[in-house]
Amino acid sequence: MRAVPKFCPGCGNVIVLNSITSAIENLYGTIDDFVFLSGIGCAAWIPSPHIKADIIHTTHGRPITFATGVKLANPDLKVVVISGEGDLAGIGGNHLIHAARRNLEMTVICVNNLVYGMTGGQLSPTTPQGAITRTTLGGNIEYPFDLARLVAYVGASYAARWSTAHKMQLQKSIEKALKKGQKGFAFVEVISPCTTQFTRRNLKAFQAAKDELNLGEFIDVEREGFVERIRSNIRENHSMEVKP
Repeated sequence: MRAVPKFCPGCGNVIVLNSITSAIENLYGTIDDFVFLSGIGCAAWIPSPHIKADIIHTTHGRPITFATGVKLANPDLKVVVISGEGDLAGIGGNHLIHAARRNLEMTVICVNNLVYGMTGGQLSPTTPQGAITRTTLGGNIEYPFDLARLVAYVGASYAARWSTAHKMQLQKSIEKALKKGQKGFAFVEVISPCTTQFTRRNLKAFQAAKDELNLGEFIDVEREGFVERIRSNIRENHSMEVKP
């Protein structure tokens, strides 16, 4: 299932990769009915080339839209999106919000590097206030997104946040998200500061952010999923008597 990881030294993507594959092995033992989708960025390289499965690399910010098409075309597939916060919450933020609002049946794993790591360390939607980045040399003045709470608020069935320092909790949460993602929108945010572009410049800023950051599960409910509602609607319309 796994190839040798090719990430920067100390990168949390290795932990995320191992947590995902271990969760799948524990739950299913096979990846035959999985489809993985990702956009652009370091985290987008977690599924490919490291997992030998059906994988779709999409345009920047669009993995959830492609995943929507995959799920609607074949609802029996287990659809998993793996990408970074710049991809999913920056250019793809609107797709994230509406997929959660619709409660689309998929699992989304967002690796939060706190900056755009692959393209040089620019400000991202989750960069902590005061952090130094390539585009905020005087310190970030923006308020960051609280992704797990945002997704929980707009309608997801499951939302959780852990860091790469919490591997056991992270793996169990991914296992739960994989199961919940068959019935609704399941989201796991993984705090994984970029070792190349963020932590070496921002130890104080990260410490301040870490002290304020809540980890754990934010919502875990049973709600009818989008595809199931479509199926129900079709069944109801087909069963209606056609009147002249």
